[in-house]
Amino acid sequence: MTVGQRIRISRRAGGISLRGLEARINNRVTAQAISKYERDETTPSSGVLIALADALDVPIDYLARDSDIRLEVVEFRKSRLTSRREEAQVEARVLHLLERYLAVEEILGLPTVERDLPREVPWPVLRDLAEAEQAALGIRAHWGLGLDPIPNLVDLLEERGIKVLATSLPDVDGLTAQVRREDRGVASVVVVNCGDPGERQRFTLAHELGHMVLAAAPKIDEEEAAHRFAGAFLMPAGTLRSEIGKHRRSIGWGELFELKRIFGVSVQALTYRCKDLGIFGAPAVRKLFNEFDRRGWRSPPYEEPGSMPGERPRRIERLCFRALSEGAISEARAAELLGHSVHELNRRMDEPPSLEAEPAGVRAS
Repeated sequence: MTVGQRIRISRRAGGISLRGLEARINNRVTAQAISKYERDETTPSSGVLIALADALDVPIDYLARDSDIRLEVVEFRKSRLTSRREEAQVEARVLHLLERYLAVEEILGLPTVERDLPREVPWPVLRDLAEAEQAALGIRAHWGLGLDPIPNLVDLLEERGIKVLATSLPDVDGLTAQVRREDRGVASVVVVNCGDPGERQRFTLAHELGHMVLAAAPKIDEEEAAHRFAGAFLMPAGTLRSEIGKHRRSIGWGELFELKRIFGVSVQALTYRCKDLGIFGAPAVRKLFNEFDRRGWRSPPYEEPGSMPGERPRRIERLCFRALSEGAISEARAAELLGHSVHELNRRMDEPPSLEAEPAGVRAS
């Protein structure tokens, strides 16, 4: 990746226009000149490069560093995002985060872990959504999960070679992407919106996993297939029926929110799943969703009672702490890779985490 590409990625990640960047560097060079840098038609002087780094809030050596990574096959799970400019901003931010992740692996001499998926992937969904259900059971069987609820989905995915990032995503729940590095193969990544409640993040992670492993026929709606996969992956039919029964005409709030705690999903996702399995009939589903609407749970910020904390991706932090303890990087470099100050880095290393900051447990049935 060239200096110009890094300038463009950093500018887009910050949501800054060319003229906005010109103003931030006090008109030291024009927007047209910055555009030429980004297209690699000219090269900024060292003084301009320092000014750009300050304005973009990135280290000077980040702009000057060589890299060969690029995003491929980016797929958004979006609610209202339609602007290509906004998509570019999100992609730039993700690429920036991924570069840090891959850098610490390289420092430690670790190969990028290949994702652990069965031979059947991509799993065909040719006739109906029941095939997405079978795919979810197939992934669970391959990973030896049984039918119990999944306590921590982020840790599970990272153990299986899928990198997970959490960042602010405007009007986007999540995305999947492949990251290619010359001579080092392809890495898979899932990104979730750090502003979403934990239960919504978990469903997004399972939904994006569905996009990774399914191959829907043209007549099958890909989003519906990924939704069905996510519901089956997080709430296997047999386990859910053992908790709630095969057919229900109604359900009380206490039971519904206990099921939310057990499976680590929203009450809306639970209701959809019970509808798909025929546990709830149309009148019960309509009554519940009318009540969800009335209480504002179906609109941003999707705040239901009993919201779970997000499951924080922790592998990159562990790797940075290891590299620091082995003397492979300095405190300043570790802080840069994690996006923290040195003070925050030391606090995280020296103090035990607060009990309140840990994700709520998910009970196995």
